Amino acid sequence: MKQGSDIKFIYTTYIAASPEKVWEALTSSEYSQKYWFGSKIEGDWKVGGGFRFLDPNGELLVVGKILKCERPFLLSYTWELPPGFKSFPPEIKARLEKSKEPTRVTYSLKQMKDLTRLTLLHEDLLPEDFIENPDTFVGLNNGWPAILSSLKSLLETGKALQF
Repeated sequence: MKQGSDIKFIYTTYIAASPEKVWEALTSSEYSQKYWFGSKIEGDWKVGGGFRFLDPNGELLVVGKILKCERPFLLSYTWELPPGFKSFPPEIKARLEKSKEPTRVTYSLKQMKDLTRLTLLHEDLLPEDFIENPDTFVGLNNGWPAILSSLKSLLETGKALQF
């Protein structure tokens, strides 16, 4: 895989759940549909395997290839927006036109007593991946915190955040 830019996004949160439970939430359609705006994740979760996100209507949102898979502590995959997806906002369409290279997402999970520290690293980004509007979920800087906050709420209270 060709190296992209050196722009990255990092987000860390602490979740009152085991690494195994957080891992399950990150890799399970049953969980993802609750905390990820109704999106469904599917994958075979082994190095070289593929994964995909589907929107609530079953339309393909994101595709990728598993780069690292060390259950339940490390998961890394490429993140690529499929061409031809009609529902992307103009900001994301502009990103697609600028670069067709996939980005890379890595989740690192570390048990800390009764908590799991979850760190997300999204790499090989472009300036267009960031949207300077705090009142939207568009842009990695706005979307990832909302998604991971919803995951945290789901695992800790049984209820995902409603956006």
